[in-house]
Amino acid sequence: MIDESEFITRLKNPLYKEAAFRELLQLYKERLYWHIRKIVLNHDDADDVLQNTFIKVYRSIDKFKGESKLFSWLYRIATNESITFINKNAKRLQITNEEHQNRALNNLTADVYFEGDAIQLQLQKAIATLPEKQQLVFNMRYFDNLKYKDMAEILDTSEGALKASYHIAAKKIESYLKSD
Repeated sequence: MIDESEFITRLKNPLYKEAAFRELLQLYKERLYWHIRKIVLNHDDADDVLQNTFIKVYRSIDKFKGESKLFSWLYRIATNESITFINKNAKRLQITNEEHQNRALNNLTADVYFEGDAIQLQLQKAIATLPEKQQLVFNMRYFDNLKYKDMAEILDTSEGALKASYHIAAKKIESYLKSD
């Protein structure tokens, strides 16, 4: 395990920044990709958002104050970049975020990088029926297995609110899957 404070010092030091950033990419690239992918659904879009996330991290690392874990900060940036991406795309296409989500969902089976079966597709459809915040909470807890404490840091909300949100989301998904 890396010493986080020492690692952040290297990321902020111009002499070590490039090497430390390559290490950061290796450490978090895959986890952040899958987190983003669950939000934007499409592989190519997830790649674009991941790239934007790391560009933002690279440019902003000097502003990182260490008030949260580095991992939480990265997830927050990835989450915000994903939501921004969806909002920009929906606005560009002059459709609602929900319509954008439905389009992405309908295109999921055509995505050569989608490895899920019919059950996985049904689960994705169920998740898509949730409000944005519940989708985030469900994905972070169910797929990423994040602790409520970490999620609270990332989403800047209380653990209690997250537990309630997850419980409601799980009930809605269960109801959707039973009715389908």
